[in-house]
Amino acid sequence: MLKNLKDYNILLASKSPRRQELMSELHIPFKVITLGGIDESYPSSLPAMEVAPYLSKIKANAYLSRLSENDLIITADTVVILNNKIYGKPDGRESAISMLEELSGKAHHVVTGVSISTHNKQITFSSVTEVVFAELSKKDIEYYVDTFLPFDKAGAYGIQEWIGCIAVERINGSFYNVMGLPVHKLYKELQNF
Repeated sequence: MLKNLKDYNILLASKSPRRQELMSELHIPFKVITLGGIDESYPSSLPAMEVAPYLSKIKANAYLSRLSENDLIITADTVVILNNKIYGKPDGRESAISMLEELSGKAHHVVTGVSISTHNKQITFSSVTEVVFAELSKKDIEYYVDTFLPFDKAGAYGIQEWIGCIAVERINGSFYNVMGLPVHKLYKELQNF
């Protein structure tokens, strides 16, 4: 489909089953590779909206020395932002419950930063989606956390899961971005790479 990429081995550097699923929907042949131990810290002075693209670059740069000349790697990072506070992955049940209680009844932003990199070129972009949550009861939050164990998800929720059905009143932007990969924007960037 993307003839401009025919000479590249396309690699998705992500453990996320959601990113892998979304990437496969583009019908572009790719392989998944993962590397542990990448330091995902960022400067505290970095504006919240710039954290996800910054982290996608950090991830990309960690892989570059391992790439062949004809490898093209895609890295991504997703964060949830409410009132300039970053909500990454919760570190357990109580953290997940606390995050969802804070998001309950409010609008927040989901930002995914994506880097497309080869030895000779790197582009980074981000996608922002506003998500409006209904008020959630403590019982609903605990049920969701205990049933779906959203500990690998920014903001402690997956929009494609039960919580998305009962909590999301509306979104402004890409649904797939909230899942973790803005595939429309990624496809456009790959077309122009």
